[in-house]
Amino acid sequence: MNFYIVDDDKSVTMILHRIIDKDMNNNVVGISTDAEKALSEIMLLDVDIVLVDLLMPHISGIDLIKKLRQSKSRLKFIMISQVRDNDLREQAYEAGIEFFIDKPINMIEVKTVVEKVTQNIQMERKLSSIQSLIGGNTPATPVDDGHQQKEKVRSILTYLGISSEKGASDIMSLAQIMTTKKLTFSEVNLADEYHINEQERKVLLQRIRRSVKTGLTNLANISFDNLGDEIVVEYSNMLYEYRNVRNEMLFLEGKRATGGKVSLQKFFDGLVEESKN
Repeated sequence: MNFYIVDDDKSVTMILHRIIDKDMNNNVVGISTDAEKALSEIMLLDVDIVLVDLLMPHISGIDLIKKLRQSKSRLKFIMISQVRDNDLREQAYEAGIEFFIDKPINMIEVKTVVEKVTQNIQMERKLSSIQSLIGGNTPATPVDDGHQQKEKVRSILTYLGISSEKGASDIMSLAQIMTTKKLTFSEVNLADEYHINEQERKVLLQRIRRSVKTGLTNLANISFDNLGDEIVVEYSNMLYEYRNVRNEMLFLEGKRATGGKVSLQKFFDGLVEESKN
């Protein structure tokens, strides 16, 4: 895979370069500390994956992604950041990133995330090749009938150890609504969907949040024995963000006063996306 690294901190680009280069199948074709320079170079180079810093002068990482996707829609993006602002992170996911990597750089996290994105690209290429062989440019007919997606949600909740929680059925139901109506979590009107008043809506969300938080704690416990495991890292990033799982681990070890935080929007949007795979 061909990689391009964009970060205004030279020490970060050097660390990332070293980690990526350890795999003989990877090739870093470009590095830049300037987003404008990166934009012009990436347009001319054969690049598969771009690692880009969230906050940079002149052009932000999010804006850079949006500009590149206009001409290179197949590019995959991994965002690097020490920013903890949930709104900015949501904007990054909406812009099209695959994963976040938190600063300071963790070698295991980088290696696992890069491998996951690489595997996704390879799978897309195989599917595209199969489609071209059996039907030219005709899009493949989806084989997921909704039931499979529902069962995938259930399997994820089971992995997180919350399939028997009081809020599990609520999570399943809400994920089904989002899937069927093609909505993000923020677009779901709970009062209308469940025909409940404001007080009932708050109780529902509290029940769901408790279950989601339990899932975070369970995932942190799993991480102690499986640090770097592909599924652990994927669920950490997609459902909670890796830093929150890490903070929960530190809390469980008594090294932090507080644990990781949960975002219901992050959890549900990630859960629905994961259920499609």
